[in-house]
Amino acid sequence: MFQLSLISDLIRIPPHLFNLPREIAIKQELNVKHSNKIIPKLGLAISVYDIIEYDSGLFKPGDGAMYIQVTCRLLIFKPFIGEIITGWIEKCTIDGIKINIGFFNDIFIPKALLFENSSFSIDENAWIWKMDDDTTLYLDVNEKIYFRIEEEIFTNVKPKGPLNNDNIKKDDDGQQKEQTPPYALIASCQTDGMGCCSWWE
Repeated sequence: MFQLSLISDLIRIPPHLFNLPREIAIKQELNVKHSNKIIPKLGLAISVYDIIEYDSGLFKPGDGAMYIQVTCRLLIFKPFIGEIITGWIEKCTIDGIKINIGFFNDIFIPKALLFENSSFSIDENAWIWKMDDDTTLYLDVNEKIYFRIEEEIFTNVKPKGPLNNDNIKKDDDGQQKEQTPPYALIASCQTDGMGCCSWWE
């Protein structure tokens, strides 16, 4: 689920951090720049793991900050295809199930990747799996669930402009559309051992 990625970056150290030890100031600015951000083709950056090397730094005319070329390792959330993860059902819709794992919630199980003989109940707001004639199991909101990673999707998201009624996209029902996330995971829940954790206890 997590991996270390080596990156090289040019970091700006502002003057108010000059009193700190150089490595602490660099790590602080690296975390500000990368932590909790999506890095294209890599994944979700969690934090700086360690600093490999950095140069002596340069000053630019007209700018009191120091610019330092840094090589470091970042802790990245990037599950591999086929990995089994546990999370919680955040939302059920007719299209599938949205999963939350605490620090990341752009995980979606489409209806085509749910158990065979599964159906969505509007009244229950849950997916129902009719396993056989005698057994019916529910995938309810807030239930803990086992799921399998099938695909990862990186999207080039444009910067957001100022919010006003003209640029807020709405669907056919007049509801505000969910924005496309820069990093999303497609998962499945259709093999033995998958589904709500309580089923297998």
